[in-house]
Amino acid sequence: MEIPEKIKNMKSDRKMMTAVIVLGAAGLLLIMLSGFTDGSKKSSPSSETALPAGMSSESYCSETEKRLEGFLQRIDGAGEVRAFLKVGSEQRYVYATEGKKTVSDNKAEEEEKYVMIGGNGGKNALIETVEAPEIEGAVILCSGCGDPAVREQVYRAAAAALGIPTAKIYVARLRSPA
Repeated sequence: MEIPEKIKNMKSDRKMMTAVIVLGAAGLLLIMLSGFTDGSKKSSPSSETALPAGMSSESYCSETEKRLEGFLQRIDGAGEVRAFLKVGSEQRYVYATEGKKTVSDNKAEEEEKYVMIGGNGGKNALIETVEAPEIEGAVILCSGCGDPAVREQVYRAAAAALGIPTAKIYVARLRSPA
């Protein structure tokens, strides 16, 4: 049986025609829905995190220091812990963009524009996220760091928690109050 004959047989089969129409409509619907997405997924580096709404860089830094202190005090033998973080820059705004890709001949062009909001002379770029300041270093003081094993655990835990190398962390023994 050749292809033209198979097509004629399909036309006479009512179930087959219904299936072809339903599948065709589903395909068109998927094509239409794909126009609502830009198809690209933006990922941020793991060391950069978004600031909660209304939180300043200073409060982010002090909150992170307190959380780190509480975390490190749970290390067996660490004792009392104090932390100081060095942040590199202020918070950074990431603005929403919309893009258009054009492919012609052997060239591909991509154009991106900021999404603007507002009107009547007061247009501003739409802020997508506010990234937290980057942590560049840490000084950690703990009363139990006289023990080399505890000191090593504090180094490794702080590096993992902050996402920075141990070379950017200094750990020293906390002086006992007089």
